[in-house]
Amino acid sequence: MKRENFVVGKRKLKTDTIVSDLVIVGGGLAGTCCAITAARHGVKVTLVQDRPVLGGNGSSEVRLWILGATSHMGNNNRWAREGGVVDEILVENLYRNPEGNPLILDTILIEKVSLEPNIRLLLNTAAYDLNKKEDDQIESVLAFCSQNSTEYLLRAPLFVDASGDGILGFLSGAAFRIGAESKEEFDEGFAPDLTYGELLGHSLYFYSKDTGKPVRFIPPSYANTEITKLPRFRSFNLKEHGCRLWWVEYGGRKDTIHDSEEIKWELWRVIYGIWNHIKNSGEYPDSENLTLEWVGTIPGKRESRRFEGDYMLTQKDVVEQRPHFDAVSFGGWALDLHPAEGVFGDKAGCTQWHSKGVYQIPFRTMYSKNIKNLFLAGRLISATHVAFGSSRVMATCAHNSQAVAIAAMLCAEQNMLPADLLENGLIRELQKRLIKSGQYIPHFRLEDELDLIKSAQIASSSEFEFRGLPFDGPWYSLDFSMAQMIPIQSGIVPGIKIQVKSAVKSRLSIELRISEKTQNYTPEVILEHLEIEIEPGENFYSFSFEHSIPFAQYAFVTFVANPDIMLKCSNLRVTGLLSVFNKFNKSVATSSRQEPPAGIGIDSFEFWVPERRPKGNNLAFEMDQSLRPFSKENIRNGIFRPTTQPNAWVASLEDPNPTITLEWTQKQELSEVQLYFDTDFDHPMESTLMGHPESEIPFCAKSFKIKDDSGKVILHQLENHQSIQKIRFYIPVNTDKLTFEFEKRLGSVPLSVFGISCYSLTNDLNFQR
Repeated sequence: MKRENFVVGKRKLKTDTIVSDLVIVGGGLAGTCCAITAARHGVKVTLVQDRPVLGGNGSSEVRLWILGATSHMGNNNRWAREGGVVDEILVENLYRNPEGNPLILDTILIEKVSLEPNIRLLLNTAAYDLNKKEDDQIESVLAFCSQNSTEYLLRAPLFVDASGDGILGFLSGAAFRIGAESKEEFDEGFAPDLTYGELLGHSLYFYSKDTGKPVRFIPPSYANTEITKLPRFRSFNLKEHGCRLWWVEYGGRKDTIHDSEEIKWELWRVIYGIWNHIKNSGEYPDSENLTLEWVGTIPGKRESRRFEGDYMLTQKDVVEQRPHFDAVSFGGWALDLHPAEGVFGDKAGCTQWHSKGVYQIPFRTMYSKNIKNLFLAGRLISATHVAFGSSRVMATCAHNSQAVAIAAMLCAEQNMLPADLLENGLIRELQKRLIKSGQYIPHFRLEDELDLIKSAQIASSSEFEFRGLPFDGPWYSLDFSMAQMIPIQSGIVPGIKIQVKSAVKSRLSIELRISEKTQNYTPEVILEHLEIEIEPGENFYSFSFEHSIPFAQYAFVTFVANPDIMLKCSNLRVTGLLSVFNKFNKSVATSSRQEPPAGIGIDSFEFWVPERRPKGNNLAFEMDQSLRPFSKENIRNGIFRPTTQPNAWVASLEDPNPTITLEWTQKQELSEVQLYFDTDFDHPMESTLMGHPESEIPFCAKSFKIKDDSGKVILHQLENHQSIQKIRFYIPVNTDKLTFEFEKRLGSVPLSVFGISCYSLTNDLNFQR
């Protein structure tokens, strides 16, 4: 028994002081990926999350799918899924949870954090105050856990604000903005006027389920029973649920920080009003057996504070794809702004304008220009309201935060502050370590002088001979224009033979197209146009182009829509080969061509998008000469996804035992090997609700062995589904040869590998990190 007598004055809470290298406030996807990345690089992390689960808007509390540059495969950003830890999480979620259950994603996030001994996780803990050691530096943060009634004093030399609303930045006095900039300040034609609104609102979602018997619904007294009077009611699709209800939005005219509870109540009124209408209006008889399974209890926030860094991302950075010397991440979601009235207005739920490709995000947007030891992560990075419309989405936020994590590691190593990395020439080192960890930075490749792959002789058991794809697949009706993407290193596209089926005599229009920028996949430049007379029946036709492709890039062999014609497709799927169609995805576009109003600084162009497996077959075709985009030399080019070329070694389809051998002229003391596999970076892998027909990616090696120069197996990875496999030999392997033997996942898909890196303990100064 414990008994305490009356105390004059007041009692003090239990206080726990935690000292670490890095304090991260906010356990959304950005804060979580930041913590995992930093911890894996030797940084002692305290992760503070004010909710009982991790993941923020992606968690089971809100249930929004994780998306970024892939944009539901509805834009022209091919192979654009984010890399590093956020990719690892999405691939693991696909493997364990292809049904998209948000509760399973919760377990994956918690597991990833709990497996890192360098992370101290504080759930249900809210940061509410801080102390400074100087006007421009934070010394410690005060936080309170409501579940264990404990106050924490968190000390560290470096801090990350990934809290969404920016509690650390706000309390520390850092400069921030709320609302939309004028068109004139940053020359942003898409900047909204006051009638559209300055802020994006909050959303709540709900799930329903079929009980197998009639269920009545009595609405709570606060339900909006006049839901049909809302201006946007006629555009509602009341059969949707979960985050497909993103348009159930409100609060853009409110203070999205301090009015959040009021906004939530209004959204509850709308949600229960919608459900009351579904159940009790008599207009939805098929809802008789449905009941509400779940309604969100905290709103998914979109926008509040944005903090000022040494650079502000703007509309022109996104649209013009401006290069940055300090690029550490990328984005590719549309410039996506929502009307402030949300469901209470008569405007469309959002206005999305896409760029022609992905854009770089500079490190200078990721730390406060005022508070020297404060990193910025998540949606509050330094960006204008318009650019924020793209950079705010979860996968982009997570990818940015991984750059913050490794920047923090460098700061800890060098006893520096964030901006010092620019002044001391360490940006190249930051970029190198990011790419090595799986981060993708457009136009950068891994250039690591310590990587022993550079000096190895490479041999392979086979190499995919690219002379076309077999005529063994379905027929595609040319209701929409179709293009086969073919990687050309430079020069003339080989002559091509295709198979065509038609019931009538017709004409097939064929165009050779490329992108204006070699790194893009928007085929806006028509180099040549051909016409072929098509006879009834199934026939083969050959054609060739005269124009040369001047630089290494993808050529689009394009077949103009003609519903009288069908093209033979192939069942063979190969890394870096795609067919695309002049269609649109209604989730992110309203037409197969983007046509913005004049004067808003947005490009007009066509969407050319792939179809998801099991659809999306490549065109069947033969070329009159071979191309060699799948060389074994690709495994050391330092690019670990398709860009202007596939960047992968691909073995022959008939190779029963695909093998890569690395050989050196002298013995090496190998301490680490890292392999980069193809988990289809074109696949968005939406984390929740949507569901996917596969749990493993067909291009990814199923298992592999590593043998030394004596033929001894030094590692046998029995199951692999991840993009990266990192192997550390704590007893170094002394060998002058490594042999990698791979097992294919599917007999109908050739084995591919993007890269292999090898490091020696004596040369790897960062081995402990």
